[in-house]
Amino acid sequence: MGVYGDWIVMVLAGGLIAIWIYRGLYRWLHSPPAARRLVLGEGAEILADDENVQLLERHGYQVISGKHRVPLHIEVDGAPMESRLYIDYIAEQDGKTYIVKTARDRMPIDWTGSGLRDRLLVYALLLPECEGVLYTDAKEGTVRVVTFAWNE
Repeated sequence: MGVYGDWIVMVLAGGLIAIWIYRGLYRWLHSPPAARRLVLGEGAEILADDENVQLLERHGYQVISGKHRVPLHIEVDGAPMESRLYIDYIAEQDGKTYIVKTARDRMPIDWTGSGLRDRLLVYALLLPECEGVLYTDAKEGTVRVVTFAWNE
């Protein structure tokens, strides 16, 4: 095989590498912007004596992650601003994952379509792989499931 055998192996290896690079670039260029989704880290520690965690467990949910802080970088007319979103918990039931928001006395929720859209839609858009948003109110002992759907 000698000299020609080495060249054949090198050409085949180079061709395979070129095909691999081409396919990677093609996928990257043709992937929708939504494919670059937020990936949450571990989150804060889950406290077993937290009344919201106990409430979720009584309703059959398993809390799999604690509080997450999602930093936001905003620019208005060239001026940079910073903000953040907080996800209280991530819970799971029957193989479905939910974002959990807890009731706050100083921020009551308006239980209308526009009120829910304004307060909770951002979380459904932030993590589209989640089934919906659970809104827990430990004082009332309620867990409400909020889901959003839109026509494509």
